[in-house]
Parts: sequence; structure tokens; C-alpha cells
Amino acid sequence: MELHSLGKTSIKVSPLCLGAMMFGAWGNTDHDDSVRIINRALDAGINFIDTADVYSQGESEIIVGKALSALDRSRVVLATKVHGRMGDDPNAEGNSRRWIIAECENSLRRLGTDYIDLYQIHRPDESVDVDETLGALSDLVHQGKVRNIGSSTFPAEQIVEAQWVAARRGHVRFTTEQPPYSILVRGIERDVLPVAETYGMGVIPWSPLAGGWLAGGFGEGQKNTSRRSVMLPGRYDLTVPANQRKLDAVNQLTALAKEAGVTLIELSLAFALEHPTISSVIIGPRTMEQLESQLSAPDIRLDTAVLDRIDEIVAPGTNVNVTDAGWAPSVLAEPSRRRRPRS
Repeated sequence: MELHSLGKTSIKVSPLCLGAMMFGAWGNTDHDDSVRIINRALDAGINFIDTADVYSQGESEIIVGKALSALDRSRVVLATKVHGRMGDDPNAEGNSRRWIIAECENSLRRLGTDYIDLYQIHRPDESVDVDETLGALSDLVHQGKVRNIGSSTFPAEQIVEAQWVAARRGHVRFTTEQPPYSILVRGIERDVLPVAETYGMGVIPWSPLAGGWLAGGFGEGQKNTSRRSVMLPGRYDLTVPANQRKLDAVNQLTALAKEAGVTLIELSLAFALEHPTISSVIIGPRTMEQLESQLSAPDIRLDTAVLDRIDEIVAPGTNVNVTDAGWAPSVLAEPSRRRRPRS
């Protein structure tokens, strides 16, 4: 695979990044099979692996560590994330200095490595000043435990704030952003991607297949269900008008892919890779078959006419279902933040 620059870090990464969320209890519980999938991805030219502490409560990191133990660690760009709740301790989550420092050590142990190439804040934390977060991450960089830092699913205004705080306080700055992005979830085109470009950040989007909607299992004549549909009914329940609109779009995209001579998966991944700000697209296979179905995407360039048709089906800068944005500030998510107290 032709390598891309990860923003302005000078790190070269493959256009596909192997996401490890489906390795462990959340997906493939067979560790040996998961390791085989990792090895196949690396053999195919992928040099970038992304995981997170919260994926199967650390099990994903353990599996990735098993695979890395038999490889040349220096040839793999390894990314993980911190923020989500780990266990029952109410302090074992979030973006505080206390938790970031402690959990980095835990991730290093699970991964079986002494450094992380890219350590990311998994979601914003409205209870913690970003100055504290960046200060803790900067210390980890200075200690050599972390090489670069990034954010994930941050809105544009918080990306800008973090850049300003880093400059004014002398902290290491976020050099990457990991947002949700697919044909059905294009909201970041309006603000996050232009901001990332302004600051020279690498962008590594998650869920380019829209949580399975663009993987071939949805559409006319399909079951229109997903492994995640029980856990996230708001994103899959077809009685929700926004999800019915997603299904309508998938039907049109399936026909378009057939006309273009590619699979829906290839169309969807090639679309995400088309944006000039994207450094690498995260794929999250659970099985070897799923991995194989996605490896061809970097070799595909979509015709302008096909890209124009995609824009007609889902307008640039829009999310078909707003709940697919991945995170919402409390001022939107909590009605009490928008309403005066009742006596």
C-alpha cells in the first residue's frame, strides 16, 4: 500500500488502519484467530493499528500485544486511547491527569510495549480543563512513553481550543483527530476537517462503513439488522425516520456501486479515502473474511461522476441521523441544560 503522511508528524501510515475494537469480548473472542487477522493485515501492507483501553475492557490491547510480541515493534505504528470507564472505580475514567497517567501505564502493560506511537483522548470531558489533559499528555511525551497525542470525536471548537491552550501554555499539541466519517455521516466536512487542515492534523476516521450500514447487510431484500442494533437501537431501529432515510440512501448507494463495478464496501472506503485531509481510514474487521473484503479499497479511485452522485444521495456536510455523530455536548444531550428550573 502507498503510505500517507500522518498530518505533519512525518510518520508514514498505510491508507487503511487496522482497528482492533472487534478483537475480544465485543467481537471475536478467539485470541489466536484475532492474532491471525492482525498478521494478515500487516502482511497486506497495513502498518497502522488502532485500539483503546475500553475495547472489551483491555482485552483488545492484550490481543494486540500478543501479536506485537512476535513482530518487529518498530515497524508498526501503534495507537490507543484513554477516556472510557474501566471497571467500577468512578475515578477510572475521563481526561484527568490522575487517570491519564495511571491508564497509560496500564495500556503499556497490556500492549507489552514501552512506548505508544499515538495516544488519543477518546472523547471530550466537560468536567476537566483541557489544560490539565494536555499537561498530563505532555509529561508522557517528555518521558518517552508516548510519541504523539491526538483527540477523537472532538467538535471543531474544542479542537481549536486545545490548539490554543497548547500554544499558550507550552504543551505538546494534538497532532491527529479521529472522528466518525462515512457517506452517511458527513458532518465533519463542514467544520472538523477544515480545522484539522488548518492545524496540519492527521485525520483517521472511524466507522467508514457506518456501523455496518455500508457493509452489505442492509438494503432491499436484506435482514436490515446488525450485531450492534440491540445495543444502539437509536441508530438502527427502522421505525426512526432518520434510520429509514439511511436505508433509502443505502439502497441508492448499493445500486451506484453496482453501476461503478465495485462492492458497496469498496465504494464506501474509497469515498472516505478521497478526502484530501484524510490520512488513514480505520477498518474494524471481526473475521478474516471481513478483512479480505476491505483490503482492495486503497487501489480504487472513484470517477468524478460517481462522487457527484454520492453528493446527491447524501449532501456534503450532513449526517443522515444526527445521533451518529458519536458525541454531543451536555447542552444538547441534557434537556436540563436548556430549560429553566421548575418550581
